[in-house]
Order: sequence, then C-alpha cells, then structure tokens
Amino acid sequence: MEETWRAVDEYFADRLVMTDDTMEHILKKNEEADMPTIEVSRAHGKMLHLMAKMTQAKTILEIGTHGGFSTVWLARALPEEGRMATLEVNPKHAEMARENLESAGVEDKVEVIEGEALSTLPVLLEKGYPRFDFIFIDADKENNAEYLNWALKLSKKGAIIIVDNVVRRGKIIEDTEEKAVPHIRRMFDQLAEDDRIETTAVQTVGQKGYDGFLMGVVK
Repeated sequence: MEETWRAVDEYFADRLVMTDDTMEHILKKNEEADMPTIEVSRAHGKMLHLMAKMTQAKTILEIGTHGGFSTVWLARALPEEGRMATLEVNPKHAEMARENLESAGVEDKVEVIEGEALSTLPVLLEKGYPRFDFIFIDADKENNAEYLNWALKLSKKGAIIIVDNVVRRGKIIEDTEEKAVPHIRRMFDQLAEDDRIETTAVQTVGQKGYDGFLMGVVK
C-alpha cells in the first residue's frame, strides 16, 4: 500500500508544479548535512504555500524550522511587505535554514529565532511582531498543547493554525508507548473544550507514510 501512496505522490509531482530547483537544492543540502528527514513532503510544502496564499497572510509564524524547507514555501506566499518568524531550538538547523532562506532569496522576509520555543514565543510581540495571520506548528510534539495555546494568544481573528503530525500512523487512537501520542491527545482534549478556534483534522498518506494534520480558524 505504501508503494502506491508514493507512486501517487510521484504522479502528482509529475503533473503539478510541487517543487523547483531551489527546493530540490534545499532537500539535497539538508540530506548532505545528515539532518533527519523530518521536513514536510513536497506536496505538503506546496499545500502550506497555497493555504497561506489563499488566506492572503501578511504575517506568518512557524514553530519548528528544521532546515527551512517549509519555511521557504511559506515565505514565498508572503506579499512584498510580509513578515515571518520561525523558531528553532537546534543551532545547526537554524544556521542551515538561514543559508537555505538566502539561497531562495527570501531571507529579508524571515527571521530565524534560536532557542526553546516556549521561551521565545512570549517575547514575539515585544520584538515588534504584530499578531499573526497564519501559524504552522511542526516542532516537538510533547509541547503541542502549549504551542497551540501560544498560537491562539498570538493570532489575529480569522487566522489559520496548522499542526502537523497528529495521526502518527494511527497511533493517536491506539494503546501505545510512543512518547508523543499522549501529548497530542492532550491537545485534542483541550480543543474539545476550547471555543476560541474552529477546527478539523485531516488524515494523509504519501511519501511520508500515514499521518495527518490539524487545521483551524481562530474565532
């Protein structure tokens, strides 16, 4: 079945513009630097780009930069005056992301902020950032509930919030020892009683296997 998922992704990639030389260079550079291959897929990178574009986002926040693959896709959706902050705890990954942003020509729109996200999130408004139109959460899953709370505090009314990797190959509903799952469930439990945001979740299959994402609109 997974072979079929990958083949369908390849079929789409062959007929739709879901990558280019710049994005392929980023993936190759990250691989050569022995970074873990945990960035979003090509199709999902393009999906994030289109989502941000459809919402006409002028301010974007990303929690979890990795090597900057999704960062570049999101930055490309910004208008000329747009602004983006991306948070990354690993200095090596942050430096790689800066290099990739420069090679993509979007470095002037994006600030890579190093440090624990739960330490850097509280000072974003103090740093002069306005509230955000679009927020993508793709960092350590153990803090997803806290990241979501901060996303709600830092977002505008009508903002889009996306949280990646919430299905975990179906383990979200299984009795599992995987350490991330209880924390993701805690986020869903919180959402069941949170009237600040309207949400849904979508299961996905493809090059990255079986997973899914949460999406919501801030009320």
